[in-house]
Amino acid sequence: MRIVSTIEARMGSTRFPGKTLSEIVGKPMLELIIERLKRARGVDEIVMATTTEPEDKVITKLAERVGVKWYRGSSEDVLDRVLQAAKAYKADIIVEMTGDNPLLEPELVDKAIDIYLNGNYDYVSNAIKETYPDGLNVQVFSVKVLDEVARLTNDPADRENVSLYIYEHPEKYRLYNMEAPPEYYHPEYRWTVDTEEDIQFVTAVYESLYYKKPDFSIADIMKLLKEKPDLLKINARIKQKPVR
Repeated sequence: MRIVSTIEARMGSTRFPGKTLSEIVGKPMLELIIERLKRARGVDEIVMATTTEPEDKVITKLAERVGVKWYRGSSEDVLDRVLQAAKAYKADIIVEMTGDNPLLEPELVDKAIDIYLNGNYDYVSNAIKETYPDGLNVQVFSVKVLDEVARLTNDPADRENVSLYIYEHPEKYRLYNMEAPPEYYHPEYRWTVDTEEDIQFVTAVYESLYYKKPDFSIADIMKLLKEKPDLLKINARIKQKPVR
């Protein structure tokens, strides 16, 4: 079973254009995402799923520089873009990631893959019921299932949010939600990047941890936030956009 992790990324964010290449500790945010994802042992290939828009050529150049594959597809139909990216690199299983989560946790990615491979599930995630900080999302499902979904729905929300149809239809698909242990149970924390405040928060975390320990973990971040609780105030007012 070939496991391919796709990272959805583009320059044309509506709330924060160009955020993908925002510099953190001297590196583009997307490079840091790839750096962390490369530590996931269960991933066979990382594929940057970007768009055919001219401004997104910089994303393919970054992918080549750091040694990962890339695919260019629709800017609006993200479901098809991810599906075709996975097919282009002969995936059996997709690990869906996005280009706005620079604090992703490789061990959480591997845990999701292990549960998927060893259980009888169509979809494994920690996003059905959110218990981890926002920004640690990982979703695992087969190319076969996503291919089916692509034929079943043309709803714009489903096409923009790749796996939305899967977890909104528990009567059709076997779902597994990974819940955070008590020490990580903080769904109110915002570790994703969608605004200037978000990038300020993530930058503060990286500047505090990255130079001493580039592979810092969730535990390291939680310890930092206990020591410096004011960091949480940086982006506390930001609310995530609803998918529907």
